[in-house]
Amino acid sequence: MIVGEQKPFEEIWNMIRQYRRVLVLGCNTCVAVCHSGGEKEAHILSEVIQIKASSTDTSIEVNHMGLVRQCENEYIDDAIHNLQTYEAILSLACGVGVNFLSQKIGSIPVLPGLNTTFYGSVEEAGVFAEMCVGCGDCILHLTGGICPIARCPKSIMNGPCGGTNNGKCEIGVDTDCAWYLIIQRMKALGILHLLEEIQPPRDWSKSFHGGPRRMFVSHVMLNKREDANK
Repeated sequence: MIVGEQKPFEEIWNMIRQYRRVLVLGCNTCVAVCHSGGEKEAHILSEVIQIKASSTDTSIEVNHMGLVRQCENEYIDDAIHNLQTYEAILSLACGVGVNFLSQKIGSIPVLPGLNTTFYGSVEEAGVFAEMCVGCGDCILHLTGGICPIARCPKSIMNGPCGGTNNGKCEIGVDTDCAWYLIIQRMKALGILHLLEEIQPPRDWSKSFHGGPRRMFVSHVMLNKREDANK
């Protein structure tokens, strides 16, 4: 899931205080799970903004609502006419949602209410851990299902560095050495020998370093072409 955290309130206030009619728009999928950007959080934030406006004699109307997702046409299209009645949208979606809604809504500014942090797992209630950076060329079959790019602070690709100590990283005793975890996991799976195989240099062009990426699902595109030909 995509994990995000709400921006500091003063940063949010400075973004929206110039507008007279603002919608706080929640996103009820990923960021709702981490209690940062769902409709509930949008409601709370809208009330805090109203309190701030009253205390500073600022004339601003603030409403809130939520969409299932802000990154898909079907959910935005149903609400677009309502969204376009506002001067600004304060989006509590991840950066994808902010980008996508900005493309759809026309001349109305879409402002980010969250800082998108990482793709993570839910370790326990209220605790999220980074597991993936979406690098575009997954190597988890070679590393026992543990990602050295996301989980090693140096993103080292070929084994532990000299800064590992008793399974911990030199950056701090609370940070596991990813390569220690990889080696222990691969031992348990009986595949440690895979680390002896020389791998070619990584093709980083598949990551975001090569510009914005797109993925086309072949059967979906085929169905669209068939529908167009009918």
